Amino acid sequence: MSVNGIILAAAIVGGTGLVISILLGIASEKFKVPIDEKEVAVRGCLPGNNCGGCGYAGCDALAKAIVGGEAEVNACPVGGASAAEKIGEIMGVEAGDAERMVAFVKCAGNCEKARQKYIYSGNEDCVSAISVPGGGPKACTYGCTGFGSCVKVCGFDAIHVVDGIAVVDQEKCVACGKCVAVCPKSLIELVPYEGPEVKRKKPKVHCNNQEKGKPVKDVCSVGCIGCTLCVKQCHFDAIHVENNIAHIDYEKCKACGLCAKKCPVGIIYVD
Repeated sequence: MSVNGIILAAAIVGGTGLVISILLGIASEKFKVPIDEKEVAVRGCLPGNNCGGCGYAGCDALAKAIVGGEAEVNACPVGGASAAEKIGEIMGVEAGDAERMVAFVKCAGNCEKARQKYIYSGNEDCVSAISVPGGGPKACTYGCTGFGSCVKVCGFDAIHVVDGIAVVDQEKCVACGKCVAVCPKSLIELVPYEGPEVKRKKPKVHCNNQEKGKPVKDVCSVGCIGCTLCVKQCHFDAIHVENNIAHIDYEKCKACGLCAKKCPVGIIYVD
């Protein structure tokens, strides 16, 4: 190939590259998406777990919602008060006193206390287990199956199956809500966190069986029998029996412990 040919080829390639770069530059300016610097700053304060506990698809979506006024600055359960304070400074608002929540499993029917109907052999998954005849191997159809669907979705190592029931490590739990959503028996709920510094903790009802009396005792030695004795003991209107199961209003509860002392089956107690 002659020198002129080489020069011509190089000129064509260089010219083509120059034209393409110019066109790309024009296109990037014409079609670029405006960046909200405040949104970027808020996103930088979020932990990046993308757990969905805030109710949004991920941290990017939450940052956009906060800047757009659709979500509170303390909406991230993982970031907690620290992240809320930083975001509040960016948004120019008070972070507020966001109460920390943790997951709680409403079941105490472990391998010793809950009766088993048969030996289960199948997928190690709660949804699969309750789909078999009888609703799973546990005689109490309301109780924890113990196959750990909640454990599999937890990204914080905060819940494990111990002796046949799911148990939450409150110090690791960030209240993302994934375990609540995945439990097929709606056994898990979010309750106010009480740290080790709290001397008088509020008791919880560790049962979800909606039967009453003998049918409950036939399947679990510690199930709530709906007797209402706890209700009669409470001086603060903080506990009521609904659908044969006791429920505590944690805003009204004063942690006096009278309901726990009177419960004949010992299902109301502090973790």
